Amino acid sequence: MADYSALDRLLHRLALQVRPIAEASFDLDQQGLKSVPEQTAHQGHVFISGLARAGTTILMRRFHATGDFCSLTYRHMPFVLAPRLWGKLSAGMKRDVTAHERAHGDGIRVDADSPESLDEVFWRVLDGEGYIAKTHLAPHTPDDETAQKFIAYVAAILSTTDRPDARYLSKNNNNILRLTTIRRLFPRALILLPFREPLTHATSLWRQHAHFSEVQRQDAFVRAYMTWLAHHEFGGDHRPFRFDAAGAARLARFDPRKMDYWLELWRQSYLWLERTAPPDAVFVCYEDLCGRAETLDRLLDMADVTDASANAEPLRLSRVTAEQPTDPALAEETSQLYDRLRQRSRAALESQPA
Repeated sequence: MADYSALDRLLHRLALQVRPIAEASFDLDQQGLKSVPEQTAHQGHVFISGLARAGTTILMRRFHATGDFCSLTYRHMPFVLAPRLWGKLSAGMKRDVTAHERAHGDGIRVDADSPESLDEVFWRVLDGEGYIAKTHLAPHTPDDETAQKFIAYVAAILSTTDRPDARYLSKNNNNILRLTTIRRLFPRALILLPFREPLTHATSLWRQHAHFSEVQRQDAFVRAYMTWLAHHEFGGDHRPFRFDAAGAARLARFDPRKMDYWLELWRQSYLWLERTAPPDAVFVCYEDLCGRAETLDRLLDMADVTDASANAEPLRLSRVTAEQPTDPALAEETSQLYDRLRQRSRAALESQPA
């Protein structure tokens, strides 16, 4: 974002911050859309969701590399709610973007055609008051009208590709708040829920929080940009998931500048998913994804696609050493939850034919 011109920043502000403009862009984009909602709803789309830093991005990119899916990319920015219209209007001014490491500093390189978590803009603009509070994000049950509009939005995204059999691929961490709706709208979709060893995961979140807090302190546009995308996972506008009042009260006892805060957030997030995820949702262990080749193979089989290893970056296990002591009881509780999820993940994958 450092290389965004003043015009780029103004355009992003207009398209993403000014709600009437964002809503109008969606309405205009829907005009003339030739799609059958029932057909779109019953395709085998893939939805990837989990706590940030769980391996959701690398898993999405591996699926995207197969060529069988259509995703939102950076080329859809900033009029992300109008993929059809903006694609036509911007066709003559598209520019190539040299691949560069993304702002997370995690070695993942992106360019204009990289798939990204952008469909949360739809939910924020059309129903943000239903789940976004000043201090947290809450479980989200959109009304039927908004939910049906999301099916039409997916249809619009799919219409931008020349492949008539393309399916939608989404990576959206906030979807853990509305998985019941996702399953109801897309009964044949594959829902994948990545998770990661809790101490490693919490350390990564803690580091990213410190990193983005400083980046956003130096450049207010970065903070605004992440807020427009409803990316509140870390940084100066961090708003944690709040699943219930008791959990909120417990999390409030911790300091985001300390590791235990992020470990507690991990505990609450994956307890929520353990209890509420659709029965056929598949938990994906990051350590197994990187260390056991059959894990990815079976996930791809479940999505009825084949691997495209030649077009995808390798899966490498990234371990982060905890830099702060943690509460022993909390560490033990998260470790037990991790073991349960890993067993559940392996059982689901082993039930698939080799």
